Amino acid sequence: MIQHYRLENGGRIDRSGPISFTFNGTRYTGYQGDTVASALIANGVRVVARSFKYHRPRGIMGSGAEEPSALLQLETGAYTVPNVRATQQPLYHDLVASSVNCWPSVNFDVNAVTSRFARILPAGFYYKTFMWPQSFWKNFYEDSIRKAAGLGESPAEGDPEHYDKTFAHCDVLVAGAGPAGIAAALAAGRAGARVILADEQHELGGSLLATRDEIGGEPADGWLQAQLSELQRMPEVRKLPCSTVYGYFDHNCLAIQERLSEGMKPGTYEGPRERLWLVRAKQVVLATGAIERPLIFSNNDRPGVMLASAVTSYIVRYGVRPGDAAVVFTNNDSAYRTALDLHCAGVTVTAVVDARPEAEGEWPSRVRKSGIRIMPGHVVVDVQGTKKVEGARVMALSPNGEAVSGSIQGLRCDLLAVSGGWNPTVHLHAQSGARPKWDDSKASFVPGTAVQAERSAGAANGTFRLGECLSEGFQAGAEAARSAGFGDAGTPDSPETNEPVERPMLPLWLVPGPKAPGRLPKQFVDFQNDTGAADLMLAVREGYRSIEHVKRYTLLGFGTDQGKLGNVNGMAIVAKSLGADISSTGTTTFRPAYTPVTFGSIAGHDVGELFEPIRKTALHQWHEEQGAEFENVGQWKRPWYYPKAGETIHDAVNRECRAVRDSVGIMDASTLGKIEIKGPDSAEFLDRMYINGWKKLGIGRARYGFMLGEDGMVLDDGVTIRLAEDHYFMHTTTGGAATVMKWLERWLQTEWPELKVFLTSVTDHWATAAVVGPRSREVVSEVCNGIDLSREAFPFMASRTGNVAGVPARVNRISFSGELAFEVNVPANYGRQVWEELMEAGKAHGITPYGTETMHVLRAEKGYVIVGQDTDGSVTPMDLGMEGMIAKHKDFIGKRSLFREDCQRPDRKQLVGLLTTNPEIVLPEGGQITTDATVPLPVPMIGHVTSSYFSANLGRSIALALVKGGRERLGERVQVPLRDGRIIGAEITDTVFLDPEGERQNA
Repeated sequence: MIQHYRLENGGRIDRSGPISFTFNGTRYTGYQGDTVASALIANGVRVVARSFKYHRPRGIMGSGAEEPSALLQLETGAYTVPNVRATQQPLYHDLVASSVNCWPSVNFDVNAVTSRFARILPAGFYYKTFMWPQSFWKNFYEDSIRKAAGLGESPAEGDPEHYDKTFAHCDVLVAGAGPAGIAAALAAGRAGARVILADEQHELGGSLLATRDEIGGEPADGWLQAQLSELQRMPEVRKLPCSTVYGYFDHNCLAIQERLSEGMKPGTYEGPRERLWLVRAKQVVLATGAIERPLIFSNNDRPGVMLASAVTSYIVRYGVRPGDAAVVFTNNDSAYRTALDLHCAGVTVTAVVDARPEAEGEWPSRVRKSGIRIMPGHVVVDVQGTKKVEGARVMALSPNGEAVSGSIQGLRCDLLAVSGGWNPTVHLHAQSGARPKWDDSKASFVPGTAVQAERSAGAANGTFRLGECLSEGFQAGAEAARSAGFGDAGTPDSPETNEPVERPMLPLWLVPGPKAPGRLPKQFVDFQNDTGAADLMLAVREGYRSIEHVKRYTLLGFGTDQGKLGNVNGMAIVAKSLGADISSTGTTTFRPAYTPVTFGSIAGHDVGELFEPIRKTALHQWHEEQGAEFENVGQWKRPWYYPKAGETIHDAVNRECRAVRDSVGIMDASTLGKIEIKGPDSAEFLDRMYINGWKKLGIGRARYGFMLGEDGMVLDDGVTIRLAEDHYFMHTTTGGAATVMKWLERWLQTEWPELKVFLTSVTDHWATAAVVGPRSREVVSEVCNGIDLSREAFPFMASRTGNVAGVPARVNRISFSGELAFEVNVPANYGRQVWEELMEAGKAHGITPYGTETMHVLRAEKGYVIVGQDTDGSVTPMDLGMEGMIAKHKDFIGKRSLFREDCQRPDRKQLVGLLTTNPEIVLPEGGQITTDATVPLPVPMIGHVTSSYFSANLGRSIALALVKGGRERLGERVQVPLRDGRIIGAEITDTVFLDPEGERQNA
């Protein structure tokens, strides 16, 4: 197929072999080095997409990350990727791409009918329209909105690709490999610094890849190749093409998405598709360039309206002409380059329309010498054509830039190249925590005061002339290396450039038209979200004053575009509508990611079985051999129950429960979190962390405690043992171990660094066998040496050391079942040996292994809570009936919140017991509790069931629940409605259902 718009020569493409690809089912050809966008332009494809809201035909407007509309669905099946920018996707053999957000085709989209009603579908119409009638929301509105929402389609099949992650440190990270970035990397590299140079394009060079300028008396490309060769020879410099620095976080941590397979057919390459870099840099140089602003006028989104810099890029870099006849519309000198590039490419330049009243200077002079007409003091107010530009409509601009006058002139063209000035790419600078500042002389936001070890250079710093960009880059690189500790090697000399002086631009945020904006055809500000100038003005009229609120009301700067093209124009329009200046109106928030990042690169290898670690205790194999069923608890595989032949889970649990209460059971408790706490300030530290006191706890004794969050709500609980004057051993819940460890470290490191306390997580170091039941003392005695297990010598909540089965052990008399119990702790490598010795010793007593389900039933019989099940982040110790534990004489985390008025309300949900009227019925956990379930909807709820089981020892069901004012309602009858329509009656009781005096555990 002939590429009608391909230039006969020029560009950085490889013409030696054509590449065939498919777009919307039609085969086209391009060349190695093309993007999908440049190949489509070469083949004369104008309409490539439909707009998000009004489904207007859209073409290619930009040439890089700023492209708002040309979003494509790449490939099919498992390899499909939605919303790929055509301007950033390199071409490869047999590439398959299609348009999104259109039906049945991009050239005929049924939903384009919405554009005819654009005037009655302004910003915010959905907030007002979808409120009434209320019944329509579920039956019509929600379904319709969901079908219309979004652009591309997510893959329905699993991703066959794999991804990688890596971590790196460097002295200087340079983001952007344009002229300033190359210069910065050279200066830092020559100083001996370790440098990472990352750029989002597959070829380093930035704007130098699409310029005819000279550097040092030679073409810019020659200078570029020489510098890249020098960088290649530097062993401490790493070049990362196809790598977007997309996030700047605290402590100079930056995230980079490296696309390793860019330009290759999916499934045809080895290795990972992408790699996520997390880089800690001593110094950062942001050389991310600038993005050209569009001009805002009626129908400025038509296919054929392009950024002037993009037109130059397609001509110079890709060897394609985006049209046959062009009009250039500008308010600054940079677009005159584009006019000359178009002329050199054989494109008829009908006119350069310059909003400035005069067209003087070197660039206009060069354009005139080429025979191109210049129209100073004029603006394009509209374009002709629907699916492509067929002409530009031009009017004279008043001296103050507020109105147009005279008759409309029509200029023939199929390409309209526009330039409204340049916006430094300050996204990463803002993500670092700094605030961009408004520069009137440049009519743009530029980097403000740095708050991290970073500096901006070149166009990213508001410096747009090539020579000044190079000079600033060399200086930034040298300063970064010096700040990183590499001495003062001086700043390299910047080479001479041949660029003429440019005249000041004329800020033009909204081109005036012959009518008010609301009466004109759409003047698009945000092209990706179909936000027009009239929408922004409407938002201000409706009372929005903050630019962040305007953003949310109008969608300005939403989506994958993140306001790259529209935000500054939009802010200026809002500022004028508010009667304020742009500086005080401010910017919206710049958030990571700068461009979209795949979930795959974020996940890396952490998918499938590697999503999270599977933790097994030292006794896991023994449990498997006994046929245990397992459940996942905090990443651990814990025995759930041990079924015998023919037993259901209920049969097995009932048997295990009776064995523990009647004789003896054994449970693997190795998964409980274990933290060693050492240091002279350990007691003080625990006093601050727990609600009860710890300084007077005796050595060899244990205490149960509650840990609160700053909000006064229960965070975790557990038993802590004092092993020595300055040594404690803390137990946490299985699922809360990591959270508690981080919580303790946070306070030690950030709030109380003066405390001399050291923490070590030792959960994996110990194997723990809990021997529980009336016969537990006899069992442990048979294999235990050096410990007197008698009631008098070894009381409840005490800890002793000795030998168990010939292995050094720590034995704790702690019980989570309310039974006489001994927890035998030995080094993990001896866990199975000691376990089997205990099992052998218990044979005569019918020792029975039991799992977590039995443990839950046993603890519920005693009213013991499980944090995270009987609490939900809104429960205080008083709600659990533990107010007696709260120390009045000391401060602790959460104490102030604990005694807020709201936490003292008598109608707070409190932990109570529930006994169903029918003892055979087990209430569903989470079941809502009401005083009368038969009243009309909505039924008032007074609480919910937190734990519910059948107790074989009590011969009936039991439950724990959180009920409003529960302790004042003991004896009250309540109801729990079930999903099948049944209503279960129950009585509110005390939480302890078995052995309320605690005689069993103290035996």
